[in-house]
Amino acid sequence: MIKIHTQTFGQGQPVVLVHGWAMHSGIWRDFAEQLAQAYQVTCIDLPGHGDSEALKDFTLEAISTALVNAVPEPQSIWLGWSLGATVVLDIAQRFPERVRGLILLSGNPFFTQTEQWPGMKLNLLEAFAEQLQADCRATLLRFLSLQVVQLPDYKLVLRRLKSAVLACEAPESFTLQGGLDILKQADLRPALAEAKVPVSVILGTRDTLVPVKLAEHLLVLAPEIKLSIIDKSGHVPFLSHPQDLLHIITDFMDESCR
Repeated sequence: MIKIHTQTFGQGQPVVLVHGWAMHSGIWRDFAEQLAQAYQVTCIDLPGHGDSEALKDFTLEAISTALVNAVPEPQSIWLGWSLGATVVLDIAQRFPERVRGLILLSGNPFFTQTEQWPGMKLNLLEAFAEQLQADCRATLLRFLSLQVVQLPDYKLVLRRLKSAVLACEAPESFTLQGGLDILKQADLRPALAEAKVPVSVILGTRDTLVPVKLAEHLLVLAPEIKLSIIDKSGHVPFLSHPQDLLHIITDFMDESCR
């Protein structure tokens, strides 16, 4: 069993925050402390990210097993952002007894764009994969810029995002590549359609990685989800629109996950 780093704040209903590609749990710090005023909030580092030990094979099955083993509560609400949304959907599918509810933040159950499904262009993901081999840091900074470029105050949000991310060493290139492979290949649409727990999906109108037009497709796939759209928000609403996000999460947890 590998070592997975966690940090827990507050008391009450347990919620676990799972970060996105190339990030670490420190990205949540300010937002987690606000959320912890009402709930028990656990921030967790994905394997090979932050202070968590790396996996030899960065696969969804291995990631989900490692995270579930690191959380002692028998049932939690799992909140996943970006790649983290893919991970928590996989946890709900593999370990349904450990999941009380799901919050998918700026996530897409099938991340890549097709003619029938909105998403991120495959050639852009493949370009990131190639660039990782040449210059890991420059690739990460480009990825960060994409997450906030549509925001009116993007320079301020990008500065905060960079500061949080660079507080830890970047993951090894094989871990980053594994995360991109998951985003390119994983199809968690069946897991969302078959979910037996309450599900909240939160999108931003200015997200350049997870397009807001995904909303209509998700409602066809899983009509029972609670869908929320934050106006003028990009891919990191916990930095750009924390109060809006807190309100959405609190309403969902208090109404649907008691």
